[in-house]
Amino acid sequence: MMEVINYRSTMRSRVSFSLSMCVFDDSVSVIEGDSVTLKARLTKMKDDGVIQWRFGDENTLIAEINVTADRITVYDDVLDGRFRDRLKLDNQTGSLTITNTRTEHTGVYLRLINSVRKRFSLIVYIKISVMEGDSVSLNSNLTEMKDDDVIQWRFGNKSTVIAEINKRANNITVYDDVLDGRFRDRLKLDNQTGSLTITNTTTEHAGEYKLLINNETKSFFLTVNARLPVPVISRDCSSSCSLVCSSVVNVSHVTLSWYKGISVLSSISASDLSISLSLPLEVEYQDKNTYSCVLNNPISNQTTHLDINTLCHTCAGTTALILVFIYGVEYIKDFQWFQ
Repeated sequence: MMEVINYRSTMRSRVSFSLSMCVFDDSVSVIEGDSVTLKARLTKMKDDGVIQWRFGDENTLIAEINVTADRITVYDDVLDGRFRDRLKLDNQTGSLTITNTRTEHTGVYLRLINSVRKRFSLIVYIKISVMEGDSVSLNSNLTEMKDDDVIQWRFGNKSTVIAEINKRANNITVYDDVLDGRFRDRLKLDNQTGSLTITNTTTEHAGEYKLLINNETKSFFLTVNARLPVPVISRDCSSSCSLVCSSVVNVSHVTLSWYKGISVLSSISASDLSISLSLPLEVEYQDKNTYSCVLNNPISNQTTHLDINTLCHTCAGTTALILVFIYGVEYIKDFQWFQ
């Protein structure tokens, strides 16, 4: 889209235009605490280049580069210092990096390169993880709502309203029948703070939640992790004591590991759902060390401890009985594992 800023016609019918190009928005999202770079998409700034970065509804100037004046300026004390020590400008490309992001950095960023401008919409999510079946609270961070406050909680890509409080109308509403009733009897609103609690969570409650307080927006991303199964240790009585720890999981980003004491001996990881994991281990019958098999994801773990006396000595006894049957006791009584 091009916007005509100036048009001038002279007696000689010469026409000049001053054009300003407005490019459509880029939408960028990031988890709170991470860094994000808003790219100027330049390989190198021109010698007479001027670039400005502005933020918010009032287009507050937060950073600029003036190549002609050989000047780079970061205004990180504006807007109550929300950008203090967080802004970095690339002096070659003009790209802007925001480090250690917070929810108050959510908003519209305007990049102006000479007469060309582009808007970026940045969403900073608060990431919350919970185990399936547990309750989770999404906090508004309000100590008490004002008499004229209006709060809405929305869920998913379509921003479906699931709960709201209208203090002016003295009205609290929970829409727990929407989205095929997945929130039915699970939503609780705090009428003092506006915080939302989801009880008895399931994996279908995972996703994006938005809190709208009057004209401000706060975003959450909820991950609901299915509970991990307990790993199973089985044996193979072929030679020494050959063990296998295994688990069938329906959870992403899990790791199955063998431990000797507190040291990891081996491990295998998977990021896919519905997968069978197995990990072998060879031990001696007389081994006195402690072994355990651990299945874990970023927020929980399940552990099974190895009982060598039960598994391995059973193998030894089984093998001994076979040899006794074939060769007799005198032939094998001197074997250490038979003692």
